[in-house]
Amino acid sequence: MKPEKIGFIGLGLIGGSIAKTIHRIHPEIELFAYDVDTEALELAVSEQVITEGFREVTGDFAKCRYIFLCAPVQKNSEFLAKISAFAGEHCIITDVGSVKNSIHQKISDTRISPYFIGGHPMTGSEKSGYKHATSYLLENAYYILTPSPDVQAGLVQELKDFISSLGAITMVLDYHRHDFITAAISHLPHILASSLVNLVKSIDDESETMKQVAAGGFKDITRIASSSPVMWQQICLTNRDQLLRLIDLFIRSLEHTKSRISCGSSQELFDFFQEAKDYRDSISINTCGSLPKIFEIYCDMIDETGGIAALATILSRQNISIKNIGIIHNREFQDGVLHIEFYDENARKTAVRILRDCQYTVYER
Repeated sequence: MKPEKIGFIGLGLIGGSIAKTIHRIHPEIELFAYDVDTEALELAVSEQVITEGFREVTGDFAKCRYIFLCAPVQKNSEFLAKISAFAGEHCIITDVGSVKNSIHQKISDTRISPYFIGGHPMTGSEKSGYKHATSYLLENAYYILTPSPDVQAGLVQELKDFISSLGAITMVLDYHRHDFITAAISHLPHILASSLVNLVKSIDDESETMKQVAAGGFKDITRIASSSPVMWQQICLTNRDQLLRLIDLFIRSLEHTKSRISCGSSQELFDFFQEAKDYRDSISINTCGSLPKIFEIYCDMIDETGGIAALATILSRQNISIKNIGIIHNREFQDGVLHIEFYDENARKTAVRILRDCQYTVYER
């Protein structure tokens, strides 16, 4: 059953991207949205993504088949009381938070429980806000659903089918299991990335030499440290127990690695890196994670006036938009002088073909 009306409480990056995706695939569905950011609401209305924007959560949302809670994790819980009057078989409540335990605990003994299906689209960006939302953010991204225990199977299947129609890969998990999994593969990496960045910052010299020569490997592993501090502050507070458990496990693992290096055991060190390589290589790259896939290439280029402009002109003539472009000064772990990012995979593939036809040496990762 396709819904006629859908509501959004919060229209930032994730809420806005879901709304844009629904509008692209199901343009006949009416979308209502509430947000404290009136400029975001006005922009969404002007783009005809949402039918109507609201500055208060009103009874108009009772007309919606689904209501997506897309505010920050701790704020979502506050909105539950306001929309509890709307919940019923005619109005399923879901959220998009990356931590599920807290919100499930809040609704466990309420009338919302039979109509609440937690959700977590495992995609995102370093950017935030509706202006950075895209209609393809869900494409091939895992979207985990965590139904309350007393939700009817038919309602779960209905929401699962709808989310799948948006191009996402749906998965149903118990919310306790979800929080442990996401703490391991999403939350802990952000903490480690931020810790590494802060460590390098604290030991760098006054001239910031480390910052200046930071290699591709450092930038790759710490890219996620550019994410919203507010969001990660709330994630740490709401998923604290799981994170503390995993940090302890990681500290023990790091101590073991330290022991291997200290003992100078060549075979153990080789096995350590080989095991990590094998497991990492087995991870699929066909689906999005908590940050979107980067569509990038590297290209050799002689340092001469107009070189970058000439390359950009070649691509623009083929209607290929460049998202980002820059010179790589430290190429310790990567080929190519010029780093170019595109908005999608088709643009990247076309650029590779065109540039190679023009005798550029192009490297793909």
